[in-house]
Amino acid sequence: MYDWANSVYSLVITSAIFPVYYQAITTSASDGDQVFFLGMKITNSVLYSYSLSFSFLLITPLLPLLSGIADYGNNKKAFMKFFCYLGGLSCMGMFFFTSATLEWGIACVILASIGYSGSLVFYDAFLPEITTVDQFNKVSARGYSFGYYGSVILLIANLIVIQFYSSFGFATQGLATRFSFLLVGLWWIGFAQIPLRILPEVRLSNSGEKRLTKGYHELVNVWSNLKRNPDLKSYIFAYFFFNMGVQTVMYMAATFGSKELKLEDFKLIATVLIIQLVAALGAFLFARFSFSWGDKQTLLIMIGLWILICLSAYFVTTENQFYFLAAAVGLVMGGIQSLARSAYAKLIPQDSIDHASYFSFFDCTFNLSIVVGTFSYGLVEHLTGSMRNSTLAIAAFFVLGLLLLSRVKSAAIQKNTHA
Repeated sequence: MYDWANSVYSLVITSAIFPVYYQAITTSASDGDQVFFLGMKITNSVLYSYSLSFSFLLITPLLPLLSGIADYGNNKKAFMKFFCYLGGLSCMGMFFFTSATLEWGIACVILASIGYSGSLVFYDAFLPEITTVDQFNKVSARGYSFGYYGSVILLIANLIVIQFYSSFGFATQGLATRFSFLLVGLWWIGFAQIPLRILPEVRLSNSGEKRLTKGYHELVNVWSNLKRNPDLKSYIFAYFFFNMGVQTVMYMAATFGSKELKLEDFKLIATVLIIQLVAALGAFLFARFSFSWGDKQTLLIMIGLWILICLSAYFVTTENQFYFLAAAVGLVMGGIQSLARSAYAKLIPQDSIDHASYFSFFDCTFNLSIVVGTFSYGLVEHLTGSMRNSTLAIAAFFVLGLLLLSRVKSAAIQKNTHA
């Protein structure tokens, strides 16, 4: 149910409605796409890229600290509640984001991102406490499914309200759009009350004097182990680069369609919804393919498709081309995210330190890749004046990921030889 609660942030705020609204209110007849932020003149999409980078840059150093606290089990629910409320209230604060309150809006973007990422650390730590090892995959997948269904339901409801705003008593479409941000916060905090009330607060040993630094020590241990495991080391670097590309495309796709192709807001949001639907199909299909081809080969094929997508985006000029490209993004987006994580799990040494440490390292890599990816995307546009050039930079990230992944020789992610 927490997936059901917080996934509306991922879909409505980071992918669909908010990026389109942001692009609309920060573009004017007098200044074009230039805005003034803290006295500085900057391109609106560049500012958005930088704000996302900054939010993940803030939360990434905290992840090991939060993981160390979570490992001891004390006050997990209280920390989860704090970050949940921080994220939900920040989304509600976006209701007051207009062209006259740019600094406020960017602050809400940053705080909502921190709330979302921070709450997940403690949410994930509850899994071993509410079910058994043989049910991990099933329960985890159930949560993912609930999150998908819940976010799509609210997105569709918001689209209806925005499209027919006058029928719902709103004076303008902009006001109806800002109301959707309020609904995201209410949905997130409201449905979070179910897990926050029911989840057990299991208190483990509190005798460790270094529990606050435990997560950092674990990361150092994992890094030391990577030096003795060249396959895992190559894979984590490959993941850093290709995930950098995946996440940046997900965050910036709607902004690209709005700015470069001048697509209508409703069409852009509907496109994001289509991507979500196709992503579910892609995750299923590539999971089936990986059983026959192996994880490595399937990942290499998907990365190759991502490179073609980024190169194609540079030449996209029509609405139909953008829709076709969006469908392609959805198809490989769902597959590469799910397979990347499972492949990493197979490469973790079974006789080394606990797996939670490795996944803490994995989470830090994930967040750092978003920092570098979104910052690079904004920087290239800032230097060249075109988001199309940014897509070429993203393609370069995928090429690096492909080259590094090709160096992984472990049989654990090679072609399956048994039924």
